[in-house]
Formats: sequence, C-alpha cells, structure tokens
Amino acid sequence: MLKVGVVGTGNIFKQAHLPGWLSSKDVEIIAFCDAFRDSAVAAAKDFPDAKVYDHYNELLDNPAIDIVGISTPNIFHSEIAIAALRKGKHVFCEKPDAINPLEAQKMADAAAESGKLLMTMRNNRFSAEAQFMKRLMDKGELGEMYMGRCGWIRRRGIPGRGGWFTTKELSGGGPLIDLGVHMIDMAMYLGGSLKPVTVSGSTYRKFADQPDASGQIPSGTYDVEDLAAGFIRFDNGASLQIEFSWASNIAVEQKFLEWRGTKGGFSLINDKLNIFTEKEGALIDEQPSFAAAKIPQHTANIQHFIACVLGKEQPIITPEQGVDMIKILSAIYESADRGKEIRL
Repeated sequence: MLKVGVVGTGNIFKQAHLPGWLSSKDVEIIAFCDAFRDSAVAAAKDFPDAKVYDHYNELLDNPAIDIVGISTPNIFHSEIAIAALRKGKHVFCEKPDAINPLEAQKMADAAAESGKLLMTMRNNRFSAEAQFMKRLMDKGELGEMYMGRCGWIRRRGIPGRGGWFTTKELSGGGPLIDLGVHMIDMAMYLGGSLKPVTVSGSTYRKFADQPDASGQIPSGTYDVEDLAAGFIRFDNGASLQIEFSWASNIAVEQKFLEWRGTKGGFSLINDKLNIFTEKEGALIDEQPSFAAAKIPQHTANIQHFIACVLGKEQPIITPEQGVDMIKILSAIYESADRGKEIRL
C-alpha cells in the first residue's frame, strides 16, 4: 500500500486529484497540508487517521509517505516537487510543471538524481479520442503529420479574477500557461517525436478593466494576458498554430485540435472527433463514436502514475517533456514582449 501526502487542498485537488487517489486500492492518503489550515482540516475529515501539517516540509519529514501529490498555485510546484524528490518521495504534480524553464529543469534534474518518479498532470492524453488517434497515428495511417492547429478559446471565462490565477508572479501567466499546456501537449503527443525549435507569439490583455455583470470593475491583481496566439516550428519541419483565451468576443467557447497528414487528417473539436481520408478516389469523412468513458481523464492519469510507481507500466509523460513544454510557453511570452521569433 503506497502512502500519499497531499500538498494543496483547493478545488483542483477536490475535483481532479482526490477522485484519482480514491479510485486506487494501491494507495492511501495519510497526510494533508495547505497554506490555509482550515482547508487541509476539511479535506482530512473523511480520513480519521490522517495527519494535518501546517508546512509542506513537516509533511515531507514523515518517513511513511511514499508519494507527494501537489495541487498548489503554480509558483510553488517546483519548490515542493524538488524538496519531495530530495526526500526520496515520488511526485505527482498538477500542471503546469513550473512557471519558467529553469525551475522545470531543476525538477527534471532532481527526479533523475533521486531515482524517483516525477509526473505532471496531462489528463487530455487519456481521453478515448486521444488514445484512439494515438494508435492510428503511431501506425502511420494518416501519413506524415506536417501542419497542426490547437486552442482553447472562451467567450467569458476568467478564473479567480483578482486572485492567484490572474497574478503573474504566482501563476506565470494567463490562458497560455493555464489552457495552453493541455492542448499543446496533446498536439505534440499525437504528432509524434516533435522537438520545438522556434516560436513566435502575441499576447493581449484587454479585459482587465472590463466591468463584471454588476457593472463593477473587480478588485485585485490582473497582470496576465487574456488571449495568446502563436506559431511553433518543430525540427522535422512540422508546425503548429495556437490560440488560447479566457475572454474574447467569439460565438462560443471552443476547445480544438487538428493535424493534417499526407494520407489523412483529423479534427477534435469540443471532444467530437472527425477523420478525413481518401479511399479509391473518394474523399472520406469518418466520425468515430465512443462509449461513455468509465474512468475520468484525471483519474486515468493518476492511475497511470500509480501503475508506473509500482513498475506495472512505463511512463508516457516524462519530466523532459515538461521542460520542453515550459520552454515553449516561456518563449511565446518572450516573443510577444520582444516582437520577434524566438529560437529554443
């Protein structure tokens, strides 16, 4: 039985991480920690034998803990992960890996030095649609992937306005680092062994001073973008267009991923999959249907992590991929600031 200590007991823990841990017969949560002690106490109420800690260092000193789950504001991910790995704990961390490439690399280095498993949430890889397309693309059925497009655009959907989400010092950025990490990762996962070489991007902050439904301008910090767009080139010549927003004047919210290949292409729009191919001189559109997922994506990701800790599976999400992801996001922000393409 693997023993889990949790650092960060807010909404993402309750909604995404906790169901994952509870779904496994191989783990037991024995410790909780949060900067707001009342939150940790509330999370622990259904675990009568669990301990509550005021600081994560106290939790890490517990020798019974095998795994540390991190679901804190972004700025603390690397700090806690590195400390946990150095204490000989396996680490499962909420996305993004870190708020800058240096911290992401430190995490990867600490994992390598400790010999312990470090994995960051990449739940979109575990959807039925993504897994289906991964099998097709790995077999080469769509040919060479050369042009992609992905994004997650909202009409109105700024999370925690005035709190840590909209405070760059704590979050690292706006929708690019919040939503972009999901879709860019899935695009690269499906696209094959893609190594980014250059990026260019633009960011916009147009809703910071917009009044809410009551007509009042919300208080608190809002110094991140609310829309980011860009272009990524990879070492094999493939490229990827990206767009992410928390607020923009569009028709409806849309989450999308497309890849175009030499033998076919596909689009995954709001979880609806369409495949475009050609057979016997005819253009073919296919719409695969899937039974309702028995396991939510976040839970499937955590179950994969547990199986990897137990040596039953090999990780499909690696710290090195996390470093590449944070390099991409950081370079897009740099490109937007400097108005030029950035080489990675």
